[in-house]
Amino acid sequence: MAIFHMNIQVISRGKGKSAVAAAAYRAAENIKNDYNGRTHNYTRKSGIVHTEIMLPQNAPAEFSDRSVLWNSVEQIDCNSNAQLAREIEFALPVELSMEQSISLAREYVKKHFTDKGMIADMCIHDKQDGNPHCHVLLSLRPLNQNGTWGAKSRKEYILDGNGERIKLPSGEWKSRKVTSVDWNDKTKAEEWRKGWADVLNKYLVQNGISEKVDHRSFERQGNGLTPTIHLGYVAHRMEQRGIRTERGDYNRWAQSLNNEIKQTKARIRKMKDWLYKHPIHNPPSMVEIMGGVGKGKTLRTDWQRVRNLQTQAKVLSFLLNNNIRSVEDFADMVVRTNERLGVVTDNIKKAERRLNTLATHLAHAENHRKHKSIYQKYQSLAPKTDPAAMNSLNPFTRNKSAKDHEAATKKYDAYYAKHADEIEAYQAAKAHFDTVMNGRTTLPIANWQKEQKELAAKRYTLCDEYYSLKEEIPNMEAIRRSVDTLMRDDLQQGQPTRVSSVKHLL
Repeated sequence: MAIFHMNIQVISRGKGKSAVAAAAYRAAENIKNDYNGRTHNYTRKSGIVHTEIMLPQNAPAEFSDRSVLWNSVEQIDCNSNAQLAREIEFALPVELSMEQSISLAREYVKKHFTDKGMIADMCIHDKQDGNPHCHVLLSLRPLNQNGTWGAKSRKEYILDGNGERIKLPSGEWKSRKVTSVDWNDKTKAEEWRKGWADVLNKYLVQNGISEKVDHRSFERQGNGLTPTIHLGYVAHRMEQRGIRTERGDYNRWAQSLNNEIKQTKARIRKMKDWLYKHPIHNPPSMVEIMGGVGKGKTLRTDWQRVRNLQTQAKVLSFLLNNNIRSVEDFADMVVRTNERLGVVTDNIKKAERRLNTLATHLAHAENHRKHKSIYQKYQSLAPKTDPAAMNSLNPFTRNKSAKDHEAATKKYDAYYAKHADEIEAYQAAKAHFDTVMNGRTTLPIANWQKEQKELAAKRYTLCDEYYSLKEEIPNMEAIRRSVDTLMRDDLQQGQPTRVSSVKHLL
């Protein structure tokens, strides 16, 4: 089944990341970072099936070399907190061949990135585990017509009513920063997500696949459905081997509930449509309706007769419990059930979204706790010597420092290669909490766990109410069939019709 999954992040030196390291890891190459002298060797990494660098028209040809490209980026953005690149990572459809997926990714990247002036380093990973995906590293600076890097922004002076510059008390002229390109606009993420959904759906149709994806969340689609969660690499591999996982069980439950909600809403909507089409002008009594519940059925076996009696008993209980004495009461009941069903499914959806958020918080909190010591050890191994500062040393000391630096770099990279998953999990957790904690340093884990427990109980109650509402629909459908039977009999016997237009009942 084709799925929509896209993640967008910025590779920032201020968060301890490097464009050279990111490119080397995603392409499984060995690249030295000239900015800090570190070598990133990921040639043992498996699962890389395709890599290519896509250049806009005015890019120099040497940028087709991954090392030249990203070292150039590292050198032009030399600040300690510089934003170096943007990564777009998206899932590829398992329904397509790898050749089709490469063509699909290439078309998407060209239309939305390289045609806009960005350089795109595209790497496709597939470990044959059912999780093919594409990483695209994008340049953040525009290129000048001569192929040199342009400025990310420029200063624009603010003028007064006479068109004169405004002088501040500090002596500086009042100004503002104007970005050179719109690549960082908040609307771009939505545009890129929709663009991927559009081109993916086009390829699915072209290859005779009826499945479609939607870049919007279930909430924005307004379908009242419960969102599934991304399995992730580990859980997906376990599921592929037949091992049930908590995430897999949740997705199976969510998918089952979504199917039920779709069917239930369709049935209640059909009931409402029927009432709009056949409002009752000369309505039958409840006694007549009860008599018609089993009328017209060919009951050949004792089992069928028993089932018919059971249906009549359930419908009678439904009428009594809901104090339904007329067709008008029944119409009101249908409308109320439809409205309540909408409220309940919406509340289930809200509870699920918050539970997913809490689960994400707690998972990151666990990774933060488990891998903190590994990350701290990794940080402590970072080479302390600045390669640029070595030039001021005497030859003997410079030579010794260079050897020490090289040894430290090898040890540092070897430790990362061994603990890459743990280090990246910690970094992801740290980045997550930097975003959601608004400067707070203490994680409210106990509060999250308490809220999770309370919401899980609330979700259980809501689901219980949903199933109670669902159980009422067969009784409503039995009443509808009874009224249809009575109206059909009236027509056959030449009696005045019981129906005209009574939309006022609703």
